[in-house]
Amino acid sequence: MARGVIFDMDGVLVDSGPPHKESWRAVARQYGIDLTDEAFERTFGMSSREIVRKIWGPQITDEEVRQIDDEKERIYRDLIRNNVPLSLGARETVARLAQAPYVLAVGTSGPPENLELVLRASGLGPYFAATVNGLEVSHGKPAPDIFLKAAERAGLATQDCVVIEDAPVGIQAACAAGMKAIGYVGTHPAERLRNAGAVRVVEHLTDITPELVTKVL
Repeated sequence: MARGVIFDMDGVLVDSGPPHKESWRAVARQYGIDLTDEAFERTFGMSSREIVRKIWGPQITDEEVRQIDDEKERIYRDLIRNNVPLSLGARETVARLAQAPYVLAVGTSGPPENLELVLRASGLGPYFAATVNGLEVSHGKPAPDIFLKAAERAGLATQDCVVIEDAPVGIQAACAAGMKAIGYVGTHPAERLRNAGAVRVVEHLTDITPELVTKVL
């Protein structure tokens, strides 16, 4: 039976916090909104359209959500297009797990354009048997939909999957899918990841070895 590892993208494969913050602040300023660090950090793990509704408020229309979301993501892609900020150790970790071999997938709340850009520009695309983006599911994290669809596309049973996540909502989504989760301390402290349900927490991606994945499974 094949076993697999499903990676979150933002905050795990990609150190995307700074360019995401910059792009959210840029589009918020266009609407006279001053986006604080605290407000930004509360959105980690959410889909971009969920973030728009959280920041702009319940009065915003669906069309306005779409327009703001599209503009924000355009700014973000422009920022990273020529230099995708891969997380330290991401390339080595992905290559090592693929060689083990584990079946690899990506499950991200981000839009398809971001996912395609990151995998193509970084050269990581060929390592992944399946990908799922946030627009392909009805319910984003902490619902399990993204990880369930990723496992299905990769031909994996849920009990044979380990999820790598940096956000509590992502850990909760993995647990809801019946998968084990390894928390990566990038955007949230270890205690919050453990409290969300992570069975292991690591401070460096290179700590996620084939041996660790085997133990977790």
